Amino acid sequence: MSDSGGSKNGGSGDNEPDDDSQPNDTMRERADESRVKLWLLLEANRWAVAGGLLAGVFVAMVALGVLDPSPLQQSVAASDPTETLFQAYVTTIVTGVTLVVTLNQLVLSQELGPVGDQRTKMDDAMEFRKDVEEILDAPVSPPEPTSFLRELVRETCSRANALRDEVADSRDEELKNQVDDYVDGLTRNADAVNDRLDDAEFGSYDMLSAVLDFNYSWKIFVTRRIHNQHADSVSDDARDAFDDLEEVLTFFGPAREHFKTLYFQWELVDLSRAMLYSAVPALVVASSMIIYYDARAVPGATLGISNDVLVTSLAVTISTVPFMLLLSYILRIATVAKRTLAIGPFVLRDVDRSDELDID
Repeated sequence: MSDSGGSKNGGSGDNEPDDDSQPNDTMRERADESRVKLWLLLEANRWAVAGGLLAGVFVAMVALGVLDPSPLQQSVAASDPTETLFQAYVTTIVTGVTLVVTLNQLVLSQELGPVGDQRTKMDDAMEFRKDVEEILDAPVSPPEPTSFLRELVRETCSRANALRDEVADSRDEELKNQVDDYVDGLTRNADAVNDRLDDAEFGSYDMLSAVLDFNYSWKIFVTRRIHNQHADSVSDDARDAFDDLEEVLTFFGPAREHFKTLYFQWELVDLSRAMLYSAVPALVVASSMIIYYDARAVPGATLGISNDVLVTSLAVTISTVPFMLLLSYILRIATVAKRTLAIGPFVLRDVDRSDELDID
């Protein structure tokens, strides 16, 4: 599923579609899911999400220990289930560390290669920047990702307003009304995105979230639709203005995808470090529960809960930290990837458009 979509004729800044047949601008509004769920999947701090999951694990383990009719000390005396459990944890943690090493190798492999490959990458990057500088009519494009994307969005607004000026004298009132609605929605959406980019830094989800809400795919579709529907009444200058607007929108697509890829690499590196940091204490706790722990040596209770249940539940929670960190990071990466599968004028989400294209 792509994040591509938008409100009618470009979208509105308040994220309200002009009619029910058009999707909203922001990814949150377009998704048929609750705000809380999307906040947890995308915007919440990954360590906080992992912490919430771990708290749930601890509470669940304690609750099961309290409800278990057979006290833990009796179970340990009969079959020692804790030793069996934490033996599995040790194996899992070691396997997880191996996975992290493999993950790091996968990320680093994108940056490694012979000088010829590196030079090709450099040439492609420089060529793209020069092409962007031409459409921006600037001697040099900004080096920072946020500034680079912000300039593309501003240029989109500039060309959209130029298009409105070109059709202002047209006798086709429907064309003028459609362009006015489209440009108004595009400008509001672009202003909202630029405001968010002003305070965003690369490596944070804030930057990616802002550019995901600039639904360029739908804007390309609407630009082409209006142009083709009114081809007979569009002047040569207006036709050039349509082409200019479509051109800058097509540059925004690969730029966003490039920075999205870099963000994924950044996140995977952060995930690898987090798992490595958490694996050591998790491995120590799991190993200690195998070698030294004896539930019968932890008498008494705290707040009416047997201490052996609390200790075992805490050890299970600590041993689960690497997995929960992996889960919290992958949930966001997978959610973003699913909603941005397509590049270009393809909308992978079902949209009940009020119009039907005439392909005859």
